[in-house]
Amino acid sequence: MSLVEVAGLTVAFGSLRAVDGISFRLDKGAALGLVGESGSGKSTVASALLGLDRGTGAVVDGQIRVAGVDVREASDAQLRRLRGGKAAMVFQDPLSSLDPYYAVGDQIAEVYRVHRRVSRRAARARAVQVLDRVGIPDAVRRCRARPHEFSGGMRQRALIAMALACEPDLLIADEPTTALDVTVQAQILDLLHTLREETGMGLLLVTHDVGVAAESVDEVLVMRHGHVVEHGPVAAVLGSPAEAYTRELLKAVPRVDARRTRPGDAEAPGGRTPGTEAAPGKTAQGAETARSAEAADVPLLEAVGLRREFGRGRRAFTAVDDVSFTIRRGETLGVVGESGSGKTTLGRMLAGLLRPTAGEVRRDGRAVTGIRPDVQMVFQDSVSSLNPRRSVGESVADPLRARGERDPAVRARVSELLTRVGLDPAHYDRYPHELSGGQRQRVGIARALAAEPDVLICDEPVSALDVTTQAQVIALLDEVRRELGLALVFVAHDLAVVRRVSDRVAVMRQGRIVEYGPADEVYESPRELYTKQLLAAVPSLDPDIAARRRAERREPATT
Repeated sequence: MSLVEVAGLTVAFGSLRAVDGISFRLDKGAALGLVGESGSGKSTVASALLGLDRGTGAVVDGQIRVAGVDVREASDAQLRRLRGGKAAMVFQDPLSSLDPYYAVGDQIAEVYRVHRRVSRRAARARAVQVLDRVGIPDAVRRCRARPHEFSGGMRQRALIAMALACEPDLLIADEPTTALDVTVQAQILDLLHTLREETGMGLLLVTHDVGVAAESVDEVLVMRHGHVVEHGPVAAVLGSPAEAYTRELLKAVPRVDARRTRPGDAEAPGGRTPGTEAAPGKTAQGAETARSAEAADVPLLEAVGLRREFGRGRRAFTAVDDVSFTIRRGETLGVVGESGSGKTTLGRMLAGLLRPTAGEVRRDGRAVTGIRPDVQMVFQDSVSSLNPRRSVGESVADPLRARGERDPAVRARVSELLTRVGLDPAHYDRYPHELSGGQRQRVGIARALAAEPDVLICDEPVSALDVTTQAQVIALLDEVRRELGLALVFVAHDLAVVRRVSDRVAVMRQGRIVEYGPADEVYESPRELYTKQLLAAVPSLDPDIAARRRAERREPATT
């Protein structure tokens, strides 16, 4: 008998069929990846395996057996024994999955006591044991820490430790690495692979990242609109996809070894540098300013010795330390590095949201401070950056009203901006929760463009989006850069995405730029060991290459 047996699974919410007739099996020790775009039904399938759809209004049909339990016919008590005991789930957002008020070790111990009926001391000892097993250093001490005291990667490890506490036969991982930088992502994927080898547990990995699937699973099941598009061994599906949709999905995946192409730049008239033409829709004064800056060859934006400290005395922490660079009109500077490297702090100083402790930001050769309309920011989290109580049209209208524009001119201009970023003007009266993640990110870009900026600071603008939506947003940003002559500062932990968009790249580590230069040069001939390590951690679409890299990453620990 297989560990997981699913036959004809259908999940409907009212008239919407989120999952439609899916069937698959998963044996002990095997790994299956559910891959597809947002809204394809991946997470709905994962939730149905543990009966998490109960009480949600979902109508479920078909057969689901997990570790010998008929999930649809099981009582609530049987499901409680299944969850955590025989099958466990690791969710995408570890911060919202862990209780902020309780120590991490206590939360793991509580799960263990529910299923094993042991003493508090034994449960606490088990918590330390599994934290140590997933690579949390000094587990005895760290088990007393609360979630906010852990980094993103450590919180994800803690969730995996909680899932492993009762030695389940099945681990369901729902987008476990989406918000992690490439090195931490590689560590988590290596950990899941090692645990599967050591314990013989089955792994169901839900992900929109095809590279993550290639690194982690034996078989892959590609989903679209609730249906199975393609299913087979990972090497066959990713190496020689039979279906057009799978080929499109693979084509949209950014590749760290692919040079950037800039469509349309070669056609710039009059021999001008691509992207330096006067921006359509801008004022004559703005275009004249642009021409003056170009004539003098003055950088559009310049960072000079930027430093930012947080805290005081012994607790002072330097987030950015002596960072300098320039950016000219029409070009894109990519800023990459691990979490905590100072990327976002740097972006906020450039946008005037943070005051530097030392150094200065220069605009057209002159030092500037504070928030300025000519430098705008597109934020990572499109949900929290938009007011949930206001329509998206009103959010886009804010910069227009701030400079004194009034209706009906405001509504007409917002409609133009929504159209410009690929949204229907009718979306004006919709609220953020009514839009998809990609649509909300487009709203954020429209709001930034409303101020007619010369520089866009994009802070992880596509990190939470699936690969096809990523490609659409990246293409949109490149399009507005070309047409409006903007400069982009693109901050991201995804090195493949950064290569796709950037002319030059700055690699940051512990607040400093450790490597800087043309993108192709940095990616193809990195000088610094740290840059080489980042590039080596990027997931490969070739399972054989992924296995070799995983083995290489293990070598230092075994010598």
